Amino acid sequence: MQVPGFRLATPFAAPSMSQSTLLGEQPQSNATTTQALARKWRPRSFEQMVGQEHVVRALSNALQQNRLHHAYLLTGTRGVGKTTLARVVGKALNCETGITATPCGICSSCLEIDGGRFVDLIELDAASNTQVDSMRELLENALYMPTRGRFKVYIIDEVHMLSRSAFNAMLKTLEEPPAHVKFILATTDPQKVPVTVLSRCLQFNLKQIPARQIRDRLEHILGQEAVQFEPVALDRIARAAQGSLRDALSLLDQAIAHGGGQVAEESVRSMLGAVDRSYLHSIVEALARADGQRVLALADEMSERSLSFEAALQDLAGLLHRIALAQMVPAALDSDDPERDAILALGAAMAPEDVQLYYQIALQGRTDFAVAPDDYAAFTMPLLRMLAFAPEGSDQTRAGSPPVTSRRTTSPDQAASKAVPVQRAAAVSAREPSAASASAPAQTTSNRPAADPRRQEAPIAVVAQNIPASATKPVASVAAQHSPSPTVESMPAPAQDLDWHDLIGKLKLGGMARMLAQHSELMSQDAHRMELRVPEAHRHLLEKHYRDKLQGAVEEHFGRRVRLDFTLGEATGNTPAERADQERQIRQRGAIEAIDQDPFVRELVENFDARVIDGSIRPLDGDATHDAAPRADAQPGAGDSR
Repeated sequence: MQVPGFRLATPFAAPSMSQSTLLGEQPQSNATTTQALARKWRPRSFEQMVGQEHVVRALSNALQQNRLHHAYLLTGTRGVGKTTLARVVGKALNCETGITATPCGICSSCLEIDGGRFVDLIELDAASNTQVDSMRELLENALYMPTRGRFKVYIIDEVHMLSRSAFNAMLKTLEEPPAHVKFILATTDPQKVPVTVLSRCLQFNLKQIPARQIRDRLEHILGQEAVQFEPVALDRIARAAQGSLRDALSLLDQAIAHGGGQVAEESVRSMLGAVDRSYLHSIVEALARADGQRVLALADEMSERSLSFEAALQDLAGLLHRIALAQMVPAALDSDDPERDAILALGAAMAPEDVQLYYQIALQGRTDFAVAPDDYAAFTMPLLRMLAFAPEGSDQTRAGSPPVTSRRTTSPDQAASKAVPVQRAAAVSAREPSAASASAPAQTTSNRPAADPRRQEAPIAVVAQNIPASATKPVASVAAQHSPSPTVESMPAPAQDLDWHDLIGKLKLGGMARMLAQHSELMSQDAHRMELRVPEAHRHLLEKHYRDKLQGAVEEHFGRRVRLDFTLGEATGNTPAERADQERQIRQRGAIEAIDQDPFVRELVENFDARVIDGSIRPLDGDATHDAAPRADAQPGAGDSR
């Protein structure tokens, strides 16, 4: 019997098989052809399913208790066992030993289902039969009783590909099918299945298979196939499969062919185009030491070997994630992981905040490959950001290694040589302030180009650490005299007071960023850092976008990099907004008092029973409050003739 659009099994006799094949887990492969591992080792019972214990348990209990639903929907990504599980369910329903969760596997029904020849197990590929005519033919044939089995089982794969008309045609039968019909639907995209169909099915979501279970399955298969392998190679294949056992078996087939009958780590790495892990470990070690030259040298070596930079950055993010796990939860690393010792060593050499920062930079850097000039630039720029944006005094200070050159730090000899003239100038200005102030402008304008303000940061910072506190203020004045632009202000030293309210008026801010500045209180400051406290009531202003705008405006004002640290605390009344509110209240009270003392207003109140509305009083702007009476509205009393 032939039905258009369907693959129907024919009741022909099965070919002869040896007794070992009938009783064994898998059939023998043909002597002239080699069957793909994904087909040869397809699970044929619930016990052989990998990684789907939650679904297997539910279906096994339903079969054992004979609580069978008429329609099942299996969802999940590719290669996780949807079609395989549907076939096992069909075998469990039609096994000659009865409805059972453990089909025998040796009866004629089980063997024909395994061989795809069972007439009452009908598989439909919805991607090839999307029209309503195919569905109508299926439903018409569903009315007839099974030919050989106990149930007529319809497996519809990729059911989300059916047309809307086809879905509508099957609704009534799907809701109340004949007692001998079971529907098993499978899809990778359940969001496209109409809710009317979902409500008529029992839905089981098959999850992605963990890499460790995939590796164990591959190890078992290679042992049965008598193929030599390296455990690290299986780890790579398991990770590359991304939760799909079928993809892992396909990659294993390819690895066996690529390796000449064995699975070696170097061969698999070459086949996958993966980056040697030693490169990634060396890059992380160089980042921990802030060795920029070593980082670029490793990138050049990778370029010479034509390694994939995009895959390298992805693997680097994965390595940083594992390092973070080793730092926070060491027990999360497998004891048999070949990289465990190396990851623990890297975790001990790096600060946790550095690892978190590097991980975020690596993730963001992956989006640059589409727009970067080339892959080399897209790979090296995130590495340079890791060197440039590392927290001050984090890994370099703890590890005792030299600072990276990209941090614009100054060697001790250079710092000493640059500090001597400034210290000398500070001493002169401390002894003779008037003479120093008079001679400084002449030195500034005498036959030398204007200096870059950013180049002045390092020597000034060194001097501030090496001279007495009494000389700090003259040094700041010398630095201000050498400032190249009169519009850029120098950051006051810690001993000096910075009027945060006055500074806000000079910043180019608007909107929510200005509100954040007005509701912040300056707690402490130094040459490159400000600590601001925000009341709890204004927590919503601490969005990263607003903080970045405020920091950019401060850096633009002072002409240097300034870090802003925000903390939450109780309101103390010292924020610019609170101070402005206090000033408004004082002025309002003064305006009310001025109105009350005004002779004309007093006359209206006394003679015409008028009443002053306090809410209508508005103080005048500026100093005019003291020169003219505020505006006020007076309401006449009941006796007013008006």
